Amino acid sequence: MVQEGFMTEETYRWQQRSELLLGKEKMERLRKSHVLVVGLGGVGAYAAEMICRAGVGEMTIVDADTVQLSNINRQLPALHSTVGMPKARVLAERFKDINPDIRLNVYPVYLKDDKIPALLDGGHYDFIIDAIDTVAPKCYLIYHALLRKIKIISSMGAGAKRDITQIRFADLWETYHCGLSKAVRKRLQKMGMKRPLPVVFSTEQADERAIVLVEGEENKKSTAGTISYMPAVFGCYLAEYVIRKL
Repeated sequence: MVQEGFMTEETYRWQQRSELLLGKEKMERLRKSHVLVVGLGGVGAYAAEMICRAGVGEMTIVDADTVQLSNINRQLPALHSTVGMPKARVLAERFKDINPDIRLNVYPVYLKDDKIPALLDGGHYDFIIDAIDTVAPKCYLIYHALLRKIKIISSMGAGAKRDITQIRFADLWETYHCGLSKAVRKRLQKMGMKRPLPVVFSTEQADERAIVLVEGEENKKSTAGTISYMPAVFGCYLAEYVIRKL
């Protein structure tokens, strides 16, 4: 039975279960919030969808990649019917179908270093989700977000791992058994940035047999084996943290 006055606006009827859990005031906060999600692969796409389904009012999504056949085992926008299509465009259509009233800014571009300050200065973001999987732009985004005191949470490596019970929240500087964390720490130190940074990582040792070196790919020296659920759980951890903080 629906309580009298509960979710009376037709526009928000689809959010009634969320409001039942969180209450009107917190739902209104989410509707007034703006979240930037950079990287829409295995982790970022799931984080973005959970943010969308939670009722956040505005999102900016950034990713230059197109859907590849090898993405289908783990990435939300990846279907045989979407191979070759820009991930950002596929997800934008999906998110508008989930929440027709969401304010959506879509950037199907590769976020090189010089573009990051302009992106961060071009809008008011209540939170940033960093799901970039290459070190240089990842660190540049983190550096400029921390410099501007914009709240940010970052995903560390989900590849070559399979045990979801070992996924954790931590400060970047306290992570272990994570090659991406180590690389990010090293580069941020070189940039003179050693501020606290909340991250999602796994304490599981990576399976070295699942990592192979690659040649001819931009900003990528190796590729890791993945399983369907692992990046998705990382994404849900990121979304939970952001929704709770908002």
